[in-house]
Amino acid sequence: MTATAYTLAVLLNLFILFIGARFLLQPRLAAAGYGVPAKPDGDAAYLAVKGLRDATFGVIGLALLLFVGARAEAWYMLAVALAPLGDTLIVLQHGGTKAVAFGIHFATAVVVLISAVLLFLV
Repeated sequence: MTATAYTLAVLLNLFILFIGARFLLQPRLAAAGYGVPAKPDGDAAYLAVKGLRDATFGVIGLALLLFVGARAEAWYMLAVALAPLGDTLIVLQHGGTKAVAFGIHFATAVVVLISAVLLFLV
């Protein structure tokens, strides 16, 4: 179980780091994938903020796992699950589809919570 817990945590942190980088490098494409496309004349700064936030989440998660351990990472995952739960609501409130809201964001929150449980059990 230890290998599964650590592997899932590392993959989730690398994935959110990738999403952050995508928002920084390809903001409009990333916004469409998020479920709420950016307006062509919209403020690109907000997309960059999301990218930086997500990339930072990934780096912090990896640092906690590497330097502090599974228990700290478990608490972090528990707290960070709020982001995809909030993303679910944002997508629903701003015209995104239920499929994206629940199939991507809510499902991500569930996987992050599973990761937290597995890390607590290590």
